[in-house]
Amino acid sequence: MNTKQAPTHPLTQHINLDEPLDLSCYKEAGGYDGFKAAISQPSDTVLSILKDSNLRGRGGAGFPTGLKWSFVPPRDDSGSDRYLVVNGDEMEPGAFKDRWLLEGAPHQLIEGLLIAAHTISATVGYIFLRNEYSLAADRIQKSLDECYEAGLLGKNILGSSLCFDIHIHTSAGRYICGEETALINSLEGKRANPRSKPPFPQVAGLWGKPTIVNNVETFFNLPNIILYGAEWYQSLGRHKDAGTKIYGVSGRVNKPGLWELPMGTPIREIIEVHAGGMCDGYKLRGYQPGGGSTDFLLPEHLDTPMDYNEIGAIGSRMGTGTIIVLDDKNCPVDMVLNLVSFFAQESCGWCTPCREGLPSATYILQQIENGKGKLEDLDYLLDIVEMVAPGNTFCALAPGAAEPLQSGLKFFRDDFEQHIKDQCCPYH
Repeated sequence: MNTKQAPTHPLTQHINLDEPLDLSCYKEAGGYDGFKAAISQPSDTVLSILKDSNLRGRGGAGFPTGLKWSFVPPRDDSGSDRYLVVNGDEMEPGAFKDRWLLEGAPHQLIEGLLIAAHTISATVGYIFLRNEYSLAADRIQKSLDECYEAGLLGKNILGSSLCFDIHIHTSAGRYICGEETALINSLEGKRANPRSKPPFPQVAGLWGKPTIVNNVETFFNLPNIILYGAEWYQSLGRHKDAGTKIYGVSGRVNKPGLWELPMGTPIREIIEVHAGGMCDGYKLRGYQPGGGSTDFLLPEHLDTPMDYNEIGAIGSRMGTGTIIVLDDKNCPVDMVLNLVSFFAQESCGWCTPCREGLPSATYILQQIENGKGKLEDLDYLLDIVEMVAPGNTFCALAPGAAEPLQSGLKFFRDDFEQHIKDQCCPYH
């Protein structure tokens, strides 16, 4: 156990958006101590620490990280590559947390990747970035160059048997690349379509080799977990889930932004305290707790802890943890239309329910918003929700797109009916 004072904000302790810490300053602040602690232990021991920490993937699904990594087969004597991939595509509407981390502390990402490489015996890492994150790409490349010069990347790192290289891959940008097998296809130079599973990437991923894909924020957690231990990490949470989380709020609040808070922080505290509450003249009507592909919740849910199980228990998902606020002067029909049309545009077109269902929903919603809707259109929209439900599509894009639609129809049905009755949008 490390004797230094453990940080209370392990994800953002090194963040500097004006000019991120260079290698020497990062080391002075304790950087790469977590990697040194990891490489001094057997990989099985490091994996056990991660399992015990109860770190859950921060990309949205919340799958236990240590368990996911345990599915990677043991290293054999073939010497073939195995891969780590950072999902920095961040195309979820309302999500902007990963850019903050990538631009503010690139060395912490690299350190997390080095720990992961030691744990699963990976040989190559890819940082998959959306095209618009040019500043993040420049800063990460500068940090990578520093690490290669210092012997922290390449062959026999710090005199060990670990040989690991990291490359930046700037994508053309598609939301579907948030699905890990679509991301892998894109890395291979193929069309970004999801793959059928099994086999899962942990066994046969990039170029058919064992591959782990995790979100940016997930890798940021690793250095301090290894340095201060699983028990410390669990103690950071306020509810059942461990650690801290980057939460965010966008919409008509006084202080939209991002904050590192304990897992399980109540939604009310995030919106009313950290985001400063609603702007003058506006009332909270609803919100999506985890980005544009999550079900709406209402003010009555504000005291729910923001963690995976608690948000799931009330009918939504924590997702990215970045809340999108709906105020009382913004049209919920138009908001749902905006989201569904985005997902329709981003569909890869691989399966019929998604390819045909989302454009159909977009058309109907546009008709309703333009004052040309009919009451039976609401039944058609519910049919589409059922058609793209989980299990009916090849991946989770269409079911996620249906979440704001189904919850919008559930909570704001009066608004839909008023659009149809008055043949216009009452908010315009």
